[in-house]
Amino acid sequence: MDYAENILETIGNTPLVKINKLTKALPCLVLAKYETFNPGNSVKDRMALKMIEDAEADGRLKPGGTIIEGTSGNTGMGLALAAVVKGYKCIFVISDKQSKEKIDVMKAVGAEVIVCPTAVTPEDPRSYYSVSKRLSTEIPNSWYVNQYDNPSNALAHYETTGPEIWKQTDGKVTHFVVGVGTGGTISGVGKYLKEQNPNIKVWGIDTYGSVFKKYHETGIFDENEIYPYVTEGIGEDILPKNVDFSISGGFTKVTDKDGAIYTQRLAKEEGMFLGNSAGSAIKGLLQLKDHFTKDDVVVVLFHDHGSRYVGKMFNDDWMRKMGYKD
Repeated sequence: MDYAENILETIGNTPLVKINKLTKALPCLVLAKYETFNPGNSVKDRMALKMIEDAEADGRLKPGGTIIEGTSGNTGMGLALAAVVKGYKCIFVISDKQSKEKIDVMKAVGAEVIVCPTAVTPEDPRSYYSVSKRLSTEIPNSWYVNQYDNPSNALAHYETTGPEIWKQTDGKVTHFVVGVGTGGTISGVGKYLKEQNPNIKVWGIDTYGSVFKKYHETGIFDENEIYPYVTEGIGEDILPKNVDFSISGGFTKVTDKDGAIYTQRLAKEEGMFLGNSAGSAIKGLLQLKDHFTKDDVVVVLFHDHGSRYVGKMFNDDWMRKMGYKD
């Protein structure tokens, strides 16, 4: 008989799927690393389990403990699934710009969710960074995950996602394109792929209101670049330690409107029901068209599932209200 001992054993080994219609104008083969096949429907399942296992191994996370994290939703879901199997409690702190579906999903698997304002600085005591750190000092036998600076985040992708892409493309991958938030995926996958072939190009997808692109190009952390944005899951107003800027060959920024529109287009033209960052990733890839040739094999990673955005990017009333649709 062929079965998994628990749901955590189904994490990883996600498929590569060719994108056909939206990339017709590109000369290259474009393949999506389709991470919604993970049990929590996102790429974050990989690093959530890795971070927990490493914390268990060195004693930071003890039996019966409480896992505390600031999350945009998907890491929380991955952590919650592992916590259910392993017997931990979870408290997640999320910003109020994230979809209601994400909050409901985390509650559905037993997590406590605290919502904080988006339009405050990271240092503000009300921010989801500050609240999650404070709770970890106040709650006994708790562990603050800190996915932004936790090295196990990037290591999970170095050990699993990168090798899968290399094997699935038979070593023919030439470009890796991915939305950047905590930096774990781009840094872990990018490091592994470039160790196999230093000529592989790695591109990060950023959003307007985030600091990544300008910092990569100038080394300047420009606070004038920071302002509230709608796009979920990518971009930051901080510089996470997991973002290794030496691995990326560059960043391209995608507007909130384009990210939302292309999220809908992926569903309606490719049958790919994906999250908001996937729309930004495919639009960013199209913006990079001049960097690709007919012999290239481009892998773009799609982070999460469309079910978490049915009240937003897949709701035409919301799209009209935002000015994204006539």
